Amino acid sequence: GVESHGSNAVQEARSFLHGWHIPLKVLLDSGCGKSETALMKTKTAALLLALMVLLSLTGCSGRPKPDATAAATSTLAPSTPVPTPASAPPVAQVSPLLSPLPAPPVASQGEVAAVPVYTFEVVAEYPHDPGAYTQGLEWADGALYEGTGLYGESSLRRVALADGAVEQGVLLPEQYFGEGITLLGDKIYQLTWQSNTGFVYDAAGFDVLDSFQYPTEGWGLTHDSEELIMSDGTATLYWRAADTLAETRRVTVSDGGAPVTRLNELEFVQGEVWANVWHSDRIARIDPANGNVVGWIDLAGLMAPEERNGPESVLNGIAYDAEGDRIFVTGKLWPKLFEIRVLP
Repeated sequence: GVESHGSNAVQEARSFLHGWHIPLKVLLDSGCGKSETALMKTKTAALLLALMVLLSLTGCSGRPKPDATAAATSTLAPSTPVPTPASAPPVAQVSPLLSPLPAPPVASQGEVAAVPVYTFEVVAEYPHDPGAYTQGLEWADGALYEGTGLYGESSLRRVALADGAVEQGVLLPEQYFGEGITLLGDKIYQLTWQSNTGFVYDAAGFDVLDSFQYPTEGWGLTHDSEELIMSDGTATLYWRAADTLAETRRVTVSDGGAPVTRLNELEFVQGEVWANVWHSDRIARIDPANGNVVGWIDLAGLMAPEERNGPESVLNGIAYDAEGDRIFVTGKLWPKLFEIRVLP
């Protein structure tokens, strides 16, 4: 029985040990030519070795078979378990980018939005006196009123829209350089440049009714149906009472916090103050409550350079026909006056 058991064990051991690449045959053959006692000892040793291999393969040694994955990662695991929250928050799923380009910056709360820039289209063209150094322009009672500048040539005039003919006019004394004008009620108001003096006319006959003084230069002039609004070439707009001409308030005009200087001819259009900017082809649309520029109208290309009469032949002059909702613009020494439509 021992020999038979040993023979079966030897065969099993030979099968397992063959997989382990151990030369069992050497061990068994070592008993050849030996005595019976030596052969039994050799077989017994082989049987014991086979049993040990079986125990190690079947896990009967009492230690679990090491897992390959656990063995590979065991050196990264903490020595003590990290407690897991009872209800861990879900991990946010991030969508893949649709484009490799960076996303545009998002305006943060309180950030000043970019001021829009508008373009234009020409609705109609009209003749304009090419010798008129336009400093003020206004539409009232179906006609254009224009104030012109230059020493010895400054004037106040009423002009026919259709052909640009001067229907009525008056010259200023030679020491005055005429500037902006506006018509409020039955009176016309006109500024002068550096004389600190303005004039009040009767709108019907252009008779001088009064004069008034101001401490700054005079550039542009308009009104909001109640008070006069005046510019002086800086970033400041001044409101003046129509009866006393005394200053009532002022605002600083700015675009994104930066002052907008050289404000020239003015017009009040649907609750906004529109201002030419000297030596610029742009008109600033201004909120009268705080002076903020709420839009720009870019009139570049309106008058071709070859049609302009010198470096001072710049855009200057805005008139608004509130009843017909028409906007007229021209410039100093321009041969044309344009009706335009503002486009987004």
